[in-house]
Amino acid sequence: MDHEERLFLTRADAKLRIHSVEERDAQAATCIVRCVGGVVRVGQRFGVGSADDTKGGGTEGGSPLIALAWILRYERPVDFVDPPHSAKVRLTGEGVGLLEKGIVITAVVDTLPH
Repeated sequence: MDHEERLFLTRADAKLRIHSVEERDAQAATCIVRCVGGVVRVGQRFGVGSADDTKGGGTEGGSPLIALAWILRYERPVDFVDPPHSAKVRLTGEGVGLLEKGIVITAVVDTLPH
């Protein structure tokens, strides 16, 4: 397995659990989250699960995707967060209205990079 394939696998299992939604408008939300799987990176896209879904979200049923715009740890911007750390994040997209405490969002990867 080469570096690109390992990076793909790391990104595909990235999960965040929403602890709280601090601010929200129609297209963006600022949330406090805990990383519960993989390495979560700025720019990743996520499917939204439900608060009682322990496996995390996906795109089944046409659920909207959200994107990770930025991550703050101790009020400083970082490129990634890994388990079991918490962070403040900015999420964007049509699915932000679905975010609530306890929701797990799971990274979505379209295809393996070449």
